[in-house]
Amino acid sequence: MIAPSFPVAGVWRRIAAAIYDGFLMFAVLFVASLLPALLLNADRLAMSPATDSVVHELNTPLQGWGYTLYLLALIFAFYGWFWRKSGQTLGMQAWRLKLESIDGTAVSWKQVAIRLPVAALAFFLFGAGYWWAWLDREGRSWQDIASGSRVVQLPKEQK
Repeated sequence: MIAPSFPVAGVWRRIAAAIYDGFLMFAVLFVASLLPALLLNADRLAMSPATDSVVHELNTPLQGWGYTLYLLALIFAFYGWFWRKSGQTLGMQAWRLKLESIDGTAVSWKQVAIRLPVAALAFFLFGAGYWWAWLDREGRSWQDIASGSRVVQLPKEQK
């Protein structure tokens, strides 16, 4: 195993960056859902006169497997693009974290495809996959181990 050039990131920093990215992801998914909903209901909204009544039923095309796959594809593209481009999402930049392969290179699409579902599982099991980093000798979480990658702590920039 190649020694990391930067220290492995701590659990709390990873969680803070994940929360930061969670807010950004919420906004991305909100807009990604709002636009098709408005487009698919534009004819109905344009033709209905302004009234004081509440519209109880609109077309609900944003549901089911197709919609779920659409949102999952957006999540995959979002994280994949940032991780492949610079190794950092906006939250990771704020907390000076970087995702890289064990050899220090950029992660592959295959690593992204493994890392995302394992990270979701690690999070939804009350963070057990993240807490695992405290038990692992190399400070790796479940998603690090499964995808052959690591999150490192970058140094502060010199002024």
